[in-house]
Amino acid sequence: MEWLDQILRVPLDQLPFYLITLVIAFTLHEFSHAYFANKFGDPTAKLLGRVTLNPAVHFDLLGIILLLIAGFGWARPVPVNRDNFSKPRLMGVIVSVAGPLSNLLLGVLGTLVYVMLAQFGVLDSITNEKLFQAVLIFFNLFTVMNFFLFLFNLIPLPPLDGYRILEDVVPRRMLGKLQQYEQWSVLIFLVILIVPGMQRYTISPLYHAAEAIYFQFAHLFLAMFGA
Repeated sequence: MEWLDQILRVPLDQLPFYLITLVIAFTLHEFSHAYFANKFGDPTAKLLGRVTLNPAVHFDLLGIILLLIAGFGWARPVPVNRDNFSKPRLMGVIVSVAGPLSNLLLGVLGTLVYVMLAQFGVLDSITNEKLFQAVLIFFNLFTVMNFFLFLFNLIPLPPLDGYRILEDVVPRRMLGKLQQYEQWSVLIFLVILIVPGMQRYTISPLYHAAEAIYFQFAHLFLAMFGA
């Protein structure tokens, strides 16, 4: 299995933790889009069975593979018809931002649970070294990955949520010019994926920022518990 370990961006022994994290993170992300779109009057996602926490309907195999190999990927996008909203631009922003915010929430909750496990002595009570390491690895991956997905999805490039938000907030006269550059988004992602060293200046800073967010919340919760 050495060839697989060389291909994957993540260590092979940590792969199960990444997959569990992605199942939870992607599922809640896409469910959040679908849920709010349906609540605001657009039944498109509901008719396609996307208002569900069933991971199978939200996963895109290529997107998952690229995330494990290249450091970024995607789930199946939730179709949204903004014409069904009573306030298309405002509700469109809420639907778009709901996905990234769900990852932010998961990251915060994951950090809180981890701090509580440490503060109440649960971690110290784990005598099995392998189980102890597994718990540490999982919470580290779960929190940082969700914070990373929160930041990554806010990048204003199609088809990411940040671009959809930008579409809804810029003046209508600028939409035509904005959409002229959509075709270049695929090229940009290919450059990030293929050009050696490019991820050092693109994906890596996002991971570092995600780690910084994690540490800030960890320090906040530690302070709350008087530690």
